[in-house]
Amino acid sequence: MFLSAEPWIGRLGTGRDFLLAVGRLWEIGADRLFDHVERLLELFRLTSKADVSIGSYSTGERKKIALAGALVTDATVMILDEPFAGGLDPAGIAALSRVLRYFAESGERTIVIATPVPELVQGLAHRVAVLSEGRIAAFATPAELRASARGSGSLQEAIEALLPGGSIDPVARYLEGAKS
Repeated sequence: MFLSAEPWIGRLGTGRDFLLAVGRLWEIGADRLFDHVERLLELFRLTSKADVSIGSYSTGERKKIALAGALVTDATVMILDEPFAGGLDPAGIAALSRVLRYFAESGERTIVIATPVPELVQGLAHRVAVLSEGRIAAFATPAELRASARGSGSLQEAIEALLPGGSIDPVARYLEGAKS
């Protein structure tokens, strides 16, 4: 199952209708589907909007219903492009993080997440692939990446150290120029 960073979910129908339709497409059994939809609506705090037209949803609410649509599939492989972006509020980020962490720890699903913000996945990821100029610059555990950058600092700093020219030098040059 693939969920793009900006999924098209339409504006007709309600959030509940959307989730039920996705579940039916994925042939989720009725007993499981109805219960799962209710729990997903609650998870993303969409219960009060469940029977309202998706067209009236905010950007963040549309992102949440799209994420719920991905989760309702029970897909064993999920590819999520920037799932934490697109107007997702702190409660939505926390809920999604906890659910994805559960799946990662349980080994029930394989989840691939594309994100430019390493801190969002450092507690979730078993392995991190760092892409630079369309190529894999590194593929390792978060701990191995930090160790390769002398073990200090954040995952973000470790990744920056792997990139050609690093991104710290241009920042330092910019800040030096800002002092003048």
